[in-house]
Amino acid sequence: MVSRGGGKVLIVDDQPGSLEAMGEALRPLGFDVWQALDGESALGIARVRLPDVILLDVVMPGMDGYEVCRRLKADEETNLIPVVFLTGLDSREARLAGLKVGASDFLNKPFDLVELEVRVRNLVEFRRAVQDLDDAEKMVFAVARSVEARDEGTGDHCDRLSRLAARLGEHLGLSADEVKALRRAGYLHDIGKIGIPDAVLLKPGKLDAAEWEIMRSHVEIGVEICQGLRSLRSTLPIIRHHHERQDGSGYPDHLRGDDVPLLARVFQVADVYDALTNERPYRKALSTAEALEVLRAETKRGSWDGAVVEAFAAMIGRGDEGGGGGGSR
Repeated sequence: MVSRGGGKVLIVDDQPGSLEAMGEALRPLGFDVWQALDGESALGIARVRLPDVILLDVVMPGMDGYEVCRRLKADEETNLIPVVFLTGLDSREARLAGLKVGASDFLNKPFDLVELEVRVRNLVEFRRAVQDLDDAEKMVFAVARSVEARDEGTGDHCDRLSRLAARLGEHLGLSADEVKALRRAGYLHDIGKIGIPDAVLLKPGKLDAAEWEIMRSHVEIGVEICQGLRSLRSTLPIIRHHHERQDGSGYPDHLRGDDVPLLARVFQVADVYDALTNERPYRKALSTAEALEVLRAETKRGSWDGAVVEAFAAMIGRGDEGGGGGGSR
């Protein structure tokens, strides 16, 4: 949870009733809230207040939300503030238009107040996680956030996975630097998907052999994006190897057993659990017990590190999973 007074939110909507409803929902949770009824006012407040998150209506008279977001992203002072579009335009075209101007997330109207809280809290945590990075690193994290928003099926996967992997690292007694690498990998592990064409990444059916080759290249693209940043060196093995398997059947290097880096083995278990416990278009979410059963079965077939899986099961057993799932396999 965000501590009282710890998160700053700017809400932009031309409907006073919507502004008040969102403000009344967020203030009791400890967020500082500013409000604007039009785009020009929003831009002025954003430059002065530098909020952690901006909730932005799409359809407004005069300057619409797309133009407001475009200007925010063109301004060096505000370009890394996450923007959540509030929209009744529930279409792929509307989402793509939002992504093109830099949106981080979307909330469809009428929205659920619990979902509003969760999304705002996640983005505030993300904003705080990158504030101590330099400009190049911040841009990499912003790209990673846009990749997550591009894939409609993953929801808040990165936020959850970042917390879950870090908790597992702490449970295993890893160092602070190793836990930090796991936390950052939650956001960056699939950043290479920025280089995967929509026709492959968003294909509703099964991929053919050629398409799978393109999809698998995302790990190497991700390493290329991040390898020039010294602070991310310990995260690179996770980005490259989180699709390896203990029996050598994974990719890109077909590593076996302990040749798979430890942090990648830890991250894999959190990632798979997160995927299994989240409802997807093609299947329902599994319960905790069912997900652990699948993890253990896949371990027997040669996929995961059994010691890490059992440590994870012990952590889950004491109620320390830190949130439910959503993920990619």
